[in-house]
Amino acid sequence: MKLTAEQRLSRAHLHIVNHIKHCAIGGVVMFGRTMVDEHTPTACTDGFTVKYGRKFIEDLDEAELRFLVLHENYHKAFRHMTTWRHIYKEDPQLANEACDHVINLKLTHIDNGEGFIKMPEKHPGPCDPRFKGMDAGHVYRLLKEEQEKRGGGGQPGFDEHDWDGEEQLTSDQREKIAQQIDQALRQGAILAAKRGSGGDRTFAELLEPKVNWREALREFVTSTCAGRDMSTWRKVNRRFVSSGMYLPGCISEAIGRVLVGVDTSGSIGGRELQEFMSEVVGVAKQVNPEVLDLVYWDTRVAAHEKYGVHELDGLETKTKPAGGGGTAPSCITAYMSAQNIKPECAIILTDGVVGGDWGGAWPCPVLFVICGGSKVIAPVGKTIHI
Repeated sequence: MKLTAEQRLSRAHLHIVNHIKHCAIGGVVMFGRTMVDEHTPTACTDGFTVKYGRKFIEDLDEAELRFLVLHENYHKAFRHMTTWRHIYKEDPQLANEACDHVINLKLTHIDNGEGFIKMPEKHPGPCDPRFKGMDAGHVYRLLKEEQEKRGGGGQPGFDEHDWDGEEQLTSDQREKIAQQIDQALRQGAILAAKRGSGGDRTFAELLEPKVNWREALREFVTSTCAGRDMSTWRKVNRRFVSSGMYLPGCISEAIGRVLVGVDTSGSIGGRELQEFMSEVVGVAKQVNPEVLDLVYWDTRVAAHEKYGVHELDGLETKTKPAGGGGTAPSCITAYMSAQNIKPECAIILTDGVVGGDWGGAWPCPVLFVICGGSKVIAPVGKTIHI
């Protein structure tokens, strides 16, 4: 009796959950929705639902199908659709390729020639060993540099990634999915420990996440600052492609103004300040702000330096920090109001010891970057810890 695509998928799920090398991801495999349809060319996930193309499944043997199922569920476990949404907005094809390199390398390493899983022969995906051990953001940047040097596009991805579907989720839905994935990984870790597999260090790291604050900083700036859009036929508007309409998309050439406020109350060391400022320069050059307002503050704004887009090189050596008093972010919002400073976003570096003063009502999106080990969460804007 020939099994249907749905039955083969269920069997693949069962085999994965019961395999000693892969049981740690079993909870994620069983989490979310699984669908088979006639319209998906290969497979696709938005981080919750996984769609498999019926025709594609029919062309795979059992080991290839298990590889496909694991590939989709590693996207879910790594939260690729959420974590790397900002690089997708910049270059969808390269973002897809970068994520696929990471997962395919991981899977081939785990299998190590056993043969329980294997890359589909008729549809091999990106799997360059020189990217081993890197995350998708690192791979993407290397691919981007290579593409700019040689011109042309990158390698097609292994599957499809439903970034647009993920973007339609509310913040509450994203948070709930993240919690459920975390719970699924913990359940898988418990099962792996009972079976004596030793678990997977990758998943252990996911369960003890350390925020990549550089990526979070970049994502905040690129997602909150609207560039000056212009139409271009070099980038097709993807919203209308499914209707058979090819219209020009938009590219953002620059953003207007970014304010960076640095707490100089004495609790932030010079080395940390220099490292942070180097990264701020990198982010600023990436998004091309017309003006960067660099503000040093304690209980007052002790110094305000303004840099144009062509003055950012070497900023960390030009700048002259000032201050040394207490800590009151409200002095920044008051100063912005008095000086009529209207940035597209504000990035505030502080140790978080502010006595409940978080600046009040900010006139723009604000990101608090908390250093020094404090776990405090600002009640306004967004917060990351370094």
